[in-house]
Amino acid sequence: MAFGWGAVMMKLGLSRLEASDHASVVSINIFVTLICACIVIGHLLEENRWMNESITALIIGLCTGFIIRLATRGKNNSHIMVFSEDLFFIYVLPPIIFNAGFQVKKKQFFRNFITIMLFGAVGTLISFVIISLGAVEFFRKMDIGALEVGDYLAIGAIFSATDSVCTLQVLNQDETPLLYSLVFGEGVVNDATSVVLFNALQNFDLVHVDATVLLKFVANFFYLFASSTLLGALTGLLSAYIIKKLYFGRHSTDREVALMILMAYLSYMLAELLNLSGILTVFFCGIVMSHYTWHNVTESSRITTKHAFATLSFIAEVFLFLYVGTDALDIEKWKFVSDSPGKSLGVSSILLGLVLVGRAAFVFPLSFISNLFKKSQNDKITFKQQVIIWWAGLMRGAVSIALAYNQFTRSGHTQQRGNAFMITSTITVVLFSTMVFGLMTKPLIYFLLPPNSKHLTRSLSVSSEPSSPKSFLSPLLGNGQGSELEAAQCIPRPTNLRMLLTTPSRSVHHYWRKFDDAFMRPMFGGRGFVPFVPGSPVERSVPEWE
Repeated sequence: MAFGWGAVMMKLGLSRLEASDHASVVSINIFVTLICACIVIGHLLEENRWMNESITALIIGLCTGFIIRLATRGKNNSHIMVFSEDLFFIYVLPPIIFNAGFQVKKKQFFRNFITIMLFGAVGTLISFVIISLGAVEFFRKMDIGALEVGDYLAIGAIFSATDSVCTLQVLNQDETPLLYSLVFGEGVVNDATSVVLFNALQNFDLVHVDATVLLKFVANFFYLFASSTLLGALTGLLSAYIIKKLYFGRHSTDREVALMILMAYLSYMLAELLNLSGILTVFFCGIVMSHYTWHNVTESSRITTKHAFATLSFIAEVFLFLYVGTDALDIEKWKFVSDSPGKSLGVSSILLGLVLVGRAAFVFPLSFISNLFKKSQNDKITFKQQVIIWWAGLMRGAVSIALAYNQFTRSGHTQQRGNAFMITSTITVVLFSTMVFGLMTKPLIYFLLPPNSKHLTRSLSVSSEPSSPKSFLSPLLGNGQGSELEAAQCIPRPTNLRMLLTTPSRSVHHYWRKFDDAFMRPMFGGRGFVPFVPGSPVERSVPEWE
């Protein structure tokens, strides 16, 4: 008898497992089909100034979710997949952020590093304070449900996170290098700051708050930031040293490519294991790998890795917006607020207004402060550029949704009215900001900084990577001559004695390049290092004992 019951239970368990596997296969088929459709439609809209693939994927996801709800008549189990912050943070986000660091123009990024840190770290804290205080002021009067102090602070962290993914597609690194560097760099630091701030609030004692607790909170934040950056740099250097010393290309270029991909992902997972910021870690790992590791592999591996990282990032971005779009119309979230649509719209409008005010509260003042420390007029951020920076950073994306699900749901589901208001409002703000602000960003850039204007020309000539014929020769010059040439192009020539006394004769970049050429590149490789290629003249000319 017992054996019979055991057989029945096992059969029921297997049938449920088969049903679950079938549902997973169906979901995968739907998403792969939708990604293919996004690629085709994105190609057809390539020349469109208004649309980008993020918005296209979001619209397709919404349409798919709407069709599924109609086909299933609005059943609670009608969603393709429940949004999982673990899926987002562990699998989808790392390739996007890593490729961003791998492809970023390093000279442009580090030239504006102080401004980026001002916007990304200090600006995020300012926005966090304004949004949190605004949420407390307005939502307590609206009677939307039981929300605690920790929930209001979490709202500030959730809506302080900009959407750096959509920014990558809206701005162009070649057309507006200064704006791209500032907005994208700020977005990466902003996401990391928001996540660190959100995680810190989970363990923050909101009952006994004093100066000591606040100082510990600030010290912990800077520790996480520095440790995450250092871990990413060390992982990138380790990969460069291993590939340079072992010469994987002699036997298999596949091993070079595999090691680069796995080391990059390892840096992110190590940061998560050590409770650090994986976003910052994998971003700086990408920067270091592009500076050292990428030059140590064979030519075929360079082409393969460059396209492999870009392809993985592209697929992850499209999947991410499809995921958000299809999950946005899940009936379970909206049934709790269906009896008061006006109040739901009011909550979303207030949050959107707080996002606008919170971002303006730091972009314009911090731009003014940044301009005070820039001697050259060409390096200062103009008012029109400040408007674009403010506007381009208004988009909220999957980071906000992932943090909202973490705070206001349990395993993707919510049973409380106040939590449902926050989830639906977050989805509304993300959809509205991505589609409206995202659609208007490119036209705004062309209106404020048309291609033939002096603003854009100045940005291209001053802020972009050197594009003169000399810049192509600099990597071929030995003994650090390329570094001296690049440094010489960046240093303004003094025209009189007063300028000679006030203008530094050497820049920080100049001293870093000297240190890089004298110590870092001989140990870790990089530009100028020629790896082994089987059968090449370089390999045959090297004695056997080497």
